[in-house]
Amino acid sequence: MLDAGFVRENRETVEHKLRSRGLQLDLSGFFALDEQRRTTLREVEDLKHRSNLASKEIGEAKARGEDMESRREEMRKVKDRIKDLDEVVRSVELRMSDFLLNVPNLPGDSVPQGASAENNVEVRRNEGSVRVEFKAATHVDLGVKLGILDFARGAKITGARFTLYRGQGARLERSLINFMLDTHTSRGYTEVLPPFIANADSLRGTGNLPKFEDDLFRLKDTNYFLIPTAEVPVTNIFRDEILAESDLPIRYVAYTPCFRKEAGAAGQETRGLIRQHQFNKVELVHFSRPEDSYQLHEALTNDAEEILKRLGLTYRVMLLCTGDLGFSSAKTYDLEVWMPGQNAFVEISSCSNFEDYQARRANIRYKPAGAKGTRLVHTLNGSGLAIGRTVAALLENYQQPDGSVRIPEVLVPYMNGASIIKS
Repeated sequence: MLDAGFVRENRETVEHKLRSRGLQLDLSGFFALDEQRRTTLREVEDLKHRSNLASKEIGEAKARGEDMESRREEMRKVKDRIKDLDEVVRSVELRMSDFLLNVPNLPGDSVPQGASAENNVEVRRNEGSVRVEFKAATHVDLGVKLGILDFARGAKITGARFTLYRGQGARLERSLINFMLDTHTSRGYTEVLPPFIANADSLRGTGNLPKFEDDLFRLKDTNYFLIPTAEVPVTNIFRDEILAESDLPIRYVAYTPCFRKEAGAAGQETRGLIRQHQFNKVELVHFSRPEDSYQLHEALTNDAEEILKRLGLTYRVMLLCTGDLGFSSAKTYDLEVWMPGQNAFVEISSCSNFEDYQARRANIRYKPAGAKGTRLVHTLNGSGLAIGRTVAALLENYQQPDGSVRIPEVLVPYMNGASIIKS
């Protein structure tokens, strides 16, 4: 979340940056609470000063043999008042914190201004090695005809937007997970396998709670949630911890299933594998020093791109504008893969720098070498990649005129030597 002191001292900047996100957020409630807090603290300090002076006077009077019982009673009332005011301060600070938990991160200075996705900026494009020179079928039609994706039975087992993979479809999904993990670990990432269920503190730390509770699957009568992304458990590995500067940067890669209600999602994107309630993903997470995070953001994005390059897929890198940023992000690149069956680019990865926004919520700090005190780390993450969408992209881009699908060369060893999927 935002630093209360920064908001207090930079109200105009904060309001301007929030407006650039398309938010007309009224901060008057926060500043009213802040004024109440400061007024109460001044009264507390005054009372403590009176109490200290009185204690000295009572001690001196006692040495002279004077009766100071009435004075002591007065001071007992003062101490009770201080105790009550301390509780008021704690209550007000909690309300201020609750307010800030619902305020999004501020866009970084290099983020372009814009109201919606239409204002996102294409940074670069990479032409893949594979082309479809005929009328392309969608991955939905291909998967059903090949017998590797069963949407009807997935819906029967659970409901809409759940899919049953079969045979070479299941093998392709598993192959992609292993290929992505092997690629990222070969590039210096440490693999972790976190829990797939997280508590409310973890989701609050990454910014999913309280704002987006309606998008989460909560386990009945518990404080546990199915994770919407590996970002949640992996970022919270170091919650409430202090790292050594020499530990940074830390780069983790994790495979997990992900679970999202996708409240409000509708239309063409909900067909097939593009927007599922349950899907697999390989996630990249960085912890860094503040001065290194933007350089690492570029590196993380390149690491996600590497998967698309090795698979021979055409994609573009989009810099999100202020109005399209995610809640916790200060800067985001989306990787969008070309889907010939849809004749459109589709997001397959979102790579974000959160600066210290998540670290403040999760209390993740580090101790700079040779310096006093601690600093908040910067956190970053990105999909490396979303597995279901990668399956969809491979089916659509590697389809053949006869309805079969070639396997990219880098995946053949993971597919037990199979180079084609056919019915």
